[in-house]
This record gives sequence, structure tokens and C-alpha cells, in this order.
Amino acid sequence: MGRTRTLAEVYRQFGEVDGTSPLYERVAAALSESGEALRAIEAAPARKRQPALILAALHDLALAGRAPALAAAYAAGDGEAAARAATDTLVRMTDSIAAIAARRALRTNENGRGAVLYPAIAEAARRAGANTVGLIDLGRAAGLNLNVDRAGITYSNGQSLGDPASPVQLSCSIVAERPVPGTAIPEVVARVGVDVDPLDVTDAEDARWLRACLPPERVATLDAEMALAATAPPVLVRGDAVEVLPDAIAAVPAEALPVVTTTWALSRFSLEARVRFLHRLDEVAARRPVAWVSAEGVGVAPAIPTFGDRRASGHSIIGLAVFDGPAVHVESAGRCWSRGRLLAWLADSR
Repeated sequence: MGRTRTLAEVYRQFGEVDGTSPLYERVAAALSESGEALRAIEAAPARKRQPALILAALHDLALAGRAPALAAAYAAGDGEAAARAATDTLVRMTDSIAAIAARRALRTNENGRGAVLYPAIAEAARRAGANTVGLIDLGRAAGLNLNVDRAGITYSNGQSLGDPASPVQLSCSIVAERPVPGTAIPEVVARVGVDVDPLDVTDAEDARWLRACLPPERVATLDAEMALAATAPPVLVRGDAVEVLPDAIAAVPAEALPVVTTTWALSRFSLEARVRFLHRLDEVAARRPVAWVSAEGVGVAPAIPTFGDRRASGHSIIGLAVFDGPAVHVESAGRCWSRGRLLAWLADSR
């Protein structure tokens, strides 16, 4: 077994390979070089010292007006100033940062996933012959996936789906020859979010924490998504996703097709829980049709074929399943990368 990396090495590597935020890369590098900052990070519980969570706690203080120098550096996009301010804030406000990290879980809810979910949900509804659907999103605390039908999506091959006038506009690169299906999602009559600790986008503290979990450069997109979600807040169901799934499905009107979505959520479940999740869908299907759309790492989603791909291949499999009584249709609809920013649609639209 390899040796355990030091905290400084963890932060230095994050700064070198994160690739999503120049500001965070510079801040993480600076923290890795400061003994005082590293000692401050060690005030947080051991499992809460990872760079993304500590950076989110710092960002939360900046957004709350409690770290004005850091907020100003982030607003200016000044990496050097941000590095100095973050180090100073960590040392001065160690207890506050440790408390935030201990209390909160990292929530990355930015909805690039919509470009993958939209065609898969529409295809599931078409195959089930559904005129209306109810969307049930598992494991994404704020339920932003539930507004996929209200976003506008543009693909690199010239296709577009959704609402072109929406304040939320998503883009996705197509990396295969086959286009995505052009079918529209039917009318959505229910939106239900399921999580052990759901976040309400209409609550000021919850909304601020969602912003804090993203690098400053990416908050504008999230703000548009939260504003859209706030105009039609979902039903939030608190609890273990597998246990409360029947209750969530029951919130969908009987005439509508429940479509359960999981996007990079099942990896947090044990293998036993994933199998029980599949059994829950089977149980519901004895009473009404239900669909499941997934975007999960290779081999993570039970029963979804993997094209023979190896686990940890760097991409994810888009799963499409329709359960109707004893009849079950399960297939892989394609591959995606970068949380849905690159897509290879591979399924036939028959």
C-alpha cells in the first residue's frame, strides 16, 4: 500500500489538477505552503478537511459578508489577493470555518446534467407512451435537475432542446455521429426531490451554501438555476432515498409516469442499497409503470449495461429503464463526460 499523503500534499495536488477554477487553484496552492493555514484546517474533523469543503466554508464566509477581503478578491478575480485573504481568514476565523465544515456537506448542484437528462427523460416517456410525467430526483440536495424541461439546451451539432427563452441556457458537445432524440419532454405535473438533507433554494442560508460550494467563477450559472427553481419549488422528501422512494413516487399523480433520475448519486450508496433501489422500482411497477434515467460511473448503476467498458474509465454511462408490471426494458443510452458537458448518444430512437 502507498503512504498516506500529508495535508499539504493534498492541497498542493488539488491546486495542480483541479482545472475548474484558477482562483481556487491559486488559493489551494497558497494554503499548502502555509503552516498556520494547515494547522487551522486540522481544527476541522479529519473527514472534513478536504480542499473542496474547506474552500466552500471560506466562500460561505465571503458570501455572508464576514470575510470582506476575500469577497473583494474573488469579485476582482485576483488570485494573489485571494490567496492572501484566504490564508488570513483561515487563521483568524479557524473556529467558524471548522464549524461550517463540520455542519455542512459539499453540494455541487450546478445543472450541466440537463443536457444528458433531457433526451433520456423524453425517450423514456415516449417508450412508455406517457403524455405527462412526474420527475423524482434522488440525491441532489437542491433538486435542480427537476427543472430540466424548463432550461434551454444547445448541442454542438446544431440541435437544441427545451426552452430557448429560458434564463438557464446549457451547452453540450456531441462526440459521436448519432444525434440525440429530438422528442420533447411531456408536461411535467410533479417535481419531487429526495435527499437525506434536502436544501430549499428559497431559504437564504441554503441558497448561500449552494453558491459557496461552487468556485466564484461559476456562481452566476447557479444563480440563474436557483431563480428558475424558486418559481416552482419542488416537493422535498427528507430521508434515505431507498426507503422513502415509494412515498416520493406516490406524490406523482396516477395518470403521470414517474421518472426517477439519479446523476452521480448511486456511488454514495452501498452495493446492497443499490440493489434494494432496483427492487423498489420493481415493487412500484407492480402497481404502475415507472421509469429510471441514470448517469453514473461505469458499473455503478445496477442492471444497466456498460458496453463492456472498464470501471473508472473516466466517463459515465447513461442508463434508460422502463418498468411496467413484469415487463422491464433496460439499456445503455450512451456515454458522457465532465458531468454531462460531453455526450455520445448511442441508443436507437425506435
